[in-house]
Parts: sequence; structure tokens; C-alpha cells
Amino acid sequence: MSDTTTDTTGTGTTGTDYQRPPAEVRFAAELDRLRENDSGPRPPGWALSLTAARRFIVGDDALGVRRKFVGDTALIDRALVTLATSRGLMLVGEPGTAKSLLSELIAAAVSGTSTLTIQGGAATTEDQIKYSWNYALLVSEGPSTRSLVPAPLLTGMAEGRVVRFEEITRCPLEVQDSLLSPLSDRVLAIPELSGHESMVFARDGFNVIATANTRDRGVNEMSAALKRRFNFETVFPIADFATELDLVEQEAGRLLEHSGVEVAPRRDVLEVLVTTFRELRNATTEDGRSMDRLSAVMSTAEAVSVAHQVGVRGWFLRGEEGSAADIVECLAGTAAKDSPEDLARLRRYLEQQAPRRPGEQWKALHAARHLLPG
Repeated sequence: MSDTTTDTTGTGTTGTDYQRPPAEVRFAAELDRLRENDSGPRPPGWALSLTAARRFIVGDDALGVRRKFVGDTALIDRALVTLATSRGLMLVGEPGTAKSLLSELIAAAVSGTSTLTIQGGAATTEDQIKYSWNYALLVSEGPSTRSLVPAPLLTGMAEGRVVRFEEITRCPLEVQDSLLSPLSDRVLAIPELSGHESMVFARDGFNVIATANTRDRGVNEMSAALKRRFNFETVFPIADFATELDLVEQEAGRLLEHSGVEVAPRRDVLEVLVTTFRELRNATTEDGRSMDRLSAVMSTAEAVSVAHQVGVRGWFLRGEEGSAADIVECLAGTAAKDSPEDLARLRRYLEQQAPRRPGEQWKALHAARHLLPG
């Protein structure tokens, strides 16, 4: 993408100097090509047909569109069909399985924007979901459309866009249930206003994609009424080692380049990293031996983060790519998030499993075990 791509801030700054531009900015050229070649039928209010939206996510070599989500292609089809109906889409799964990325990509393909996003949490309020007020104008003029400050849900309904609701089960139940009427009746009431302005009716193209981590079950379980308004799709971890390794290499390489690292990550170091993550995640070695499972999330996203740290550490401290010894230093912050016992489990893995593996990097991993804190 060139330096003259979409300005999403209104300040003249392009997406090239953002740490992480939204999908519609990162992949603007691909979306343009898909729109130009899109001859399929489009659901009302959609920017692309279902087939073009699918190609945006799973890739199309003929159009130079790269694959962006590694997972079940049938899940993408079901998700897009759900959004073309009157039901919301709920993506659930373990942390780090790219649920948020998938919701972002789908929203960019369907609506042309992925930034109508609500970040769920214990402090999220209905005002942050629906609308709030400019209190200076409210006091001076009273309730009016001029003093109304729309939040993502109101904007999405008024403009016919997809709204993303991240970590919905982190919100209190009464906040979650503010979606009931917009998802069922497709209307949002603004009781402070009068006449036709007191009701916002959803335009074609509006829908909601929500995400939830399975580890958060029981925190704020969704009401049965709200569940009925969503189709649930589970996003599973990547099953194939080679696929996960390729993804970690691709994403870590992109992050390292953005960080100013001038060398690509070493493949043999990444093989050790991905193997370690998969075995600690599954509590089973590649040859079937049982081992301790870490309570921390050892997801593909975490593996990419550690690979990024390894590369930054190697380049900026020593002027090289990074080694398996750097993995040990960087793993501590990942493994010690949930339980102090996880460091002990990681240490046992390095002492007992690493020596069984052939190769220079496995030897380096074992030799660096003393670098774990504690």
C-alpha cells in the first residue's frame, strides 16, 4: 500500500504510520480489486457479495488477495450467511484463536469499515454502546440531535454497518441486554427525543458480530434471550503444525519489519518455539508423552508475540536474528500470567523435554533454562 492511501483520521496522516491500521486500510488495494471484479449478488447494504467477501478472508491468488485467516473455510461461509440474515454472529473460542481478527476482516468486507467497535469490560456502560450527550449543548438547548453523541450501535444502525462487540461476556448482564431490541426489532429508542427522532431504525447492512472467550464462561453468562438472537460459531486453535509454523513466521516477520528489525526470524528457532507452545498447550509431546499443562494461554497469537520479542531482542541487543535462548527469556512473561506454578511447569519442560530433541536450537533452549526467573 502506498503512502497516499486512505486517511481515516482527517488529519492528513495515512495508515502507513499507524502501529496497526484497520483492515480496510491495510488491505485497501485488495478490497478495491475485489469490488472491481465482483459480479455476484450482494445482500442489501453489503459492500461485497458473499463470494467476494469470502475471497477477501481466505484469499484469491488470481486477484492477488492473500489469505488472512487460517482456519475452517466452512466457518467463514456460515458466518457470512448468518450476517446476511437477521441474526447476529457470535464467535467463541479459546483466547488467541483470532476471533477478533476474523470479526474485523468480516466487518471490513461487508461494510467497508471495521472501526464501529465496542470493547466489552466490567466498566462498559450503555452510553458507550448506544449513545451519550454533549452536556454543554444539552444544558443550553435541551435534548436534540445536535446534542446527541452517537456510539457504535446507533451509528451502525443509522448507516447500515456491521458493529463489532469484543469480549461481550466481560460486560454486566444489563449492559449486554441493551442489544435485545436492536437485534430483534431492529430499532433503537431514544426516549429523550420526541417525534420521529426518538426512534432509530436499522438500515440494510446493519448487524452485530460479538466475540467471547470460552475461559470467561460464568463471568457474565449471556441471557437466554440474547443468545437466541445470535448464531454461535466456535473458532478452534490451528490443528496442523506446519500451518501454525507458517503463520507464526509470516506474522512475526511482518511485526519485526515494522519494528525496524532488518533480518527475518530464523525458521529453526520458530520450529522450537511453535513446538514448545503446542506441547504446553496440549499437555502432550509430539510422540504422545503426557506432561503438565500450563494454565496460561499458549495460543498462536501468544507464539507470534514471543517470536516478535525474540527477534527484537536479538537484533537490538546483539545485531542478529535471535536464538532459542532468547525464547526462554521471553517465555517467562507469557507463562507467569495466571499462576506461579506455571513457571515451575515451564522449567520442568525445559529440563525434561528439551534434552530429548536433536538440533542446535533445542540444545540452546535447554542450556538457557537457568534464565527463567525464580
